[in-house]
Amino acid sequence: MAKPLTVVFEGETINLGLSKVDRDKLYGYSDLEVVDDAGKPCELATLISDGHSIVGKGGTALAYLTEDGHWRKKAELKAFDPDNKPITPVKSTFDNPVTLDTTATTDEYLSHNIHAIYQLTPDEVSEPLQESLAAGTIYTFPFSFRGGLEANAGFLLQGSDGNPFLCVGGRTDLEFLGLDEVAPAVADADEPLGEDDDAIDFSMM
Repeated sequence: MAKPLTVVFEGETINLGLSKVDRDKLYGYSDLEVVDDAGKPCELATLISDGHSIVGKGGTALAYLTEDGHWRKKAELKAFDPDNKPITPVKSTFDNPVTLDTTATTDEYLSHNIHAIYQLTPDEVSEPLQESLAAGTIYTFPFSFRGGLEANAGFLLQGSDGNPFLCVGGRTDLEFLGLDEVAPAVADADEPLGEDDDAIDFSMM
């Protein structure tokens, strides 16, 4: 279970215990085990660029290098946005209490791609907050589990089963592409119709 998330609702401080809803727990999972001729489990190995050297598990790692090949630690790296302005990292949401004073509409919630869901135990939620969530109110706030460059959107809401959930995701940006003008298909009035012109062409479906 994740560490408690502290929220403030109507002046009351509430510690919410979060239990992540795992896809494996919902649908189960299957595991594929590969063995050799002797029945011993096989391990993944990497064939490196020389074409004949094989590196076993744990033998490779990521490294950060400058353009001239000098080693750099991850802590020394700085992030910039597309406008070349430095990005200020965000702290973990668990570091400070979150004030529940911003609400979201259903459309705003559905416009996000949810990638993590946490269930809250009902007896850990105060009665006023329970009543507000039961009325369909969705509270939103920036959420970052460990901290990082950017925070995701967190949504606190109640499910149809009466259990409250924290849903975390990012906004889905949709781009609609299409022709500026679409020419209608108009049959030539002077061209006589053939006997097959009115037949249904199932290849078109």
